[in-house]
Amino acid sequence: MKNSQSNKVRIQKKRAMRIRKKLRGSSEFPRMCVVKTNKHIMVQIIDDESHKTLCSASTLSKELKGTEFAKKSKASAAKLGEVIAKAAQGLNIKKVKFDRGQFKYHGILAELADAARNAGLQI
Repeated sequence: MKNSQSNKVRIQKKRAMRIRKKLRGSSEFPRMCVVKTNKHIMVQIIDDESHKTLCSASTLSKELKGTEFAKKSKASAAKLGEVIAKAAQGLNIKKVKFDRGQFKYHGILAELADAARNAGLQI
């Protein structure tokens, strides 16, 4: 049982590295990195050239805490997409590269990306 679990983690890490190898965020096209946990979703826009996080949003943030968007769901992913798009537009960022990490592009990640696109961010 332990062998199959460690194999799953190894495959997830390989998938994440394969995707990140192709995506290097620059000042023109920063990388929008999405991380999911069992309870929450976190999104960051990262400039890999200067090694800085430009803006971030999370279901743990103060503006979403205490609302129905403070947990991992499609509705909270849509709200996070709108929040991160507004934060990026405040920094004059119009285009980003979508870094899904080890996760498949469906469900919560697709909802987040669609909401960010609808809010004016080009992915």
